[in-house]
Amino acid sequence: MATLSTRLRAGLALAVMVATTALTPGLASAEDRRVRIINETSHIIVRFYASNVGATSWEEDILGQDVLRPGQSVVVNVDDGSGYCLYDFKAVFDDGDSLVRQRVDVCKISSYRYTED
Repeated sequence: MATLSTRLRAGLALAVMVATTALTPGLASAEDRRVRIINETSHIIVRFYASNVGATSWEEDILGQDVLRPGQSVVVNVDDGSGYCLYDFKAVFDDGDSLVRQRVDVCKISSYRYTED
């Protein structure tokens, strides 16, 4: 049987862990920020950026050396540790065109489609 002192220490450690988790942004209600990017256009996506709405510039190209061909998709984790759910997306296509979509809620969607509408 655990002594009162041992139980108090265990309870205190649990309380500290719960309080720390509640005060850490994005941890207490950790949302899944993975999004499947789907290319339903006739052009190759050569660069893709996702930056939280509080950022002043685009983050690095998520695709890196890869490209996203027509009909292909890729799952990206846009979580930058900021706790934001709203992100701006920018896709750059092989013909030089780019498409920016603002305020995409990555906590509520699991996929995002680029189409030629």
